[in-house]
Amino acid sequence: MAETSARLLLLLSLFQSRREWPGAVLAERLEVSPRTVRRDVARLRQLGYPVRVGKGPGGAYRLDAGAKIPPLLFDDEQAVAVAVALQTAPSTVAGIGEASARALAAVRQVMPSRLRQRVDAVRVTSIDNAWDLAAPPVASQVLLALGTAVRNSEVLVFDYATGPAGRELALVAPPDRRPETAEASASPSSPRVEPHHLVVWSGRWYLVAWDLEGSGWRTFRVDRITPHAPTGVRFTPRELPGADVTAFVVGQHDRGDTPGQWPCHGEVILDLPASVVARWAPGGAVVEEIAPDRCRLALGAWSWTGLAALTGTFACDIEVLGPPELKAACAELARRYAAAAAGRPAG
Repeated sequence: MAETSARLLLLLSLFQSRREWPGAVLAERLEVSPRTVRRDVARLRQLGYPVRVGKGPGGAYRLDAGAKIPPLLFDDEQAVAVAVALQTAPSTVAGIGEASARALAAVRQVMPSRLRQRVDAVRVTSIDNAWDLAAPPVASQVLLALGTAVRNSEVLVFDYATGPAGRELALVAPPDRRPETAEASASPSSPRVEPHHLVVWSGRWYLVAWDLEGSGWRTFRVDRITPHAPTGVRFTPRELPGADVTAFVVGQHDRGDTPGQWPCHGEVILDLPASVVARWAPGGAVVEEIAPDRCRLALGAWSWTGLAALTGTFACDIEVLGPPELKAACAELARRYAAAAAGRPAG
């Protein structure tokens, strides 16, 4: 009986990962005969699990949605992953803190004692990263609307705020797209796109989409999106410009970012390709391509010296555009580093 019970739990676990299984594949996974699979499925149906049996000797088995939910089966690594995910989700999605806590409590209750101890050992407190300011949490309703459009391959229209500070965007926008006034840069636009993927990187949610008006791939900050009503217009998904969508987002020098609300922020020109700088620049930095091997970088930091040090992490020549405080901080760092290289005190 113990062997049968263990096999039934494994069968339920398989149905959790994929609702429909060919009979022969289930027999192979369970290491039993097809006849034993049929008996085990019959036992599940007696227990109230709505397993549909296909006709014929090679028929498939399908677990339909029903009133009863199979027991949650986690190994140690899965239990830790669930605990971490539910505790950190509220840091990037607004309004789900209480729901995440209740979900973690519900999952914990159905776990055996050993796994509950593993979950209880993983207590996560989200704090702002001293090296990076994350974007504001995204509303769960916005994520649901965007995720539905991605899943259904449905054309999406939304209001898109270009940023909270028009002056910052006016500094770093490409010359042919710079607004005439700060007020113009802060006003929302209404892109019409084919949404393809939602990506989380550096504490920010991004939407990767094909811009129907600009006829090209774009990356949008989700915290600046206000979706319109569903359009009902379907599209055939296009092939992404690269197999790894995350690498595509990270490599974009225009992700809709603006320098974070740091006390100090400035601009420099780096003798490196924009795609290289964008990949390694702190989240929230803005990169503008000037030439194939040259770009403009705008970013913020906790101090002028810290900002100068961040720009110096790129192994290339640097031209400081401003402000004067950043130039002075670069000079101070140069003095300190020269003294360190000479083996003498900086004072």
